[in-house]
Amino acid sequence: MSVGLLALLDDVAGIVKVAAASLDDVAGQAAKAGVKAAGAVIDDAAVTPNYVQGFTADRELPIVGKIAWGSIKNKLLFLLPAALLLSFFAPWLITPLLMIGGAYLCYEGAEKVFHMLAPHEAEHHEASLEPASIDPQSLEDQKVGGAIKTDFILSAEIMTIILAAIEVQNFWSRAAILAVAGIGITVAVYGAVALIVKGDDFGVFMARNGRTPVGRGFGRGLVVGMPYFMQVLSVVGTAAMTWVGGSIVAHGLYEFGLSGPAVVIETAAHWAEQTFPAIAGFGGWLATAFVDFFFGLILGVLLIPVAGYVIAPAWKAIKGVLPKRAKA
Repeated sequence: MSVGLLALLDDVAGIVKVAAASLDDVAGQAAKAGVKAAGAVIDDAAVTPNYVQGFTADRELPIVGKIAWGSIKNKLLFLLPAALLLSFFAPWLITPLLMIGGAYLCYEGAEKVFHMLAPHEAEHHEASLEPASIDPQSLEDQKVGGAIKTDFILSAEIMTIILAAIEVQNFWSRAAILAVAGIGITVAVYGAVALIVKGDDFGVFMARNGRTPVGRGFGRGLVVGMPYFMQVLSVVGTAAMTWVGGSIVAHGLYEFGLSGPAVVIETAAHWAEQTFPAIAGFGGWLATAFVDFFFGLILGVLLIPVAGYVIAPAWKAIKGVLPKRAKA
């Protein structure tokens, strides 16, 4: 009996070791895949704080929580099954879809740069309009709904990038990696967003209640610095979105036999590594990001008129022929 029990315990221990190794592999793959989606993640973190502007301090965290929950549902209920079906039935579509998503990121990045340099007259007009009368709850629901829709687009890009970066072929392992990476990214992004939106409140608390002059000075500095930090975060998000989009499109073109952009990017990285050997790794990454950004910006600028004069009118025409839903 004791020998049989020991054998059983040994088998259980072996199963536990295999399960632990599998979990470690899933976690490692999820972390590695999550890094690939860094640009879209940074943009997600940079965009979301705008949705809580104009609300009282007590509603900021509940709004961030609602958006985070919507993001998790986007990833797990809709995008994860779609990604798994795609990888199982049509893996050849992953690269084209990545390129479409990358082109969208380039377009968004270029449009933000364009708006910074030359704001549209329409935006000036909208800024001068009186805000419509709407109750706070409806306004909050609209803001949350809009944020979740925006998150769906960014989450689709993130999940597709993660899917392309997964190196295992087992169906359930891929599902676990997608789920772990999706949840991990969501927690990281919206945890950071929660800290950002409450940063000024923490600064006010420290400025009023700090026990030392240094603590109170830190609080005042935080209050003064947060608006500038938000501006810097917006710029970083735009840059990251553009260089990640450019990188995705360049790598996709390489897979289709158009190696020009990828060769330029690789040449720039090698040049930086040889020119600055003391910081070869960082120099190579910086050169790669710069060329990716420049390529993505050019592509995005070319796509602005396409979106304005081709895609938008076509979408408007399609909406015009669709049956309208009857109002309740």
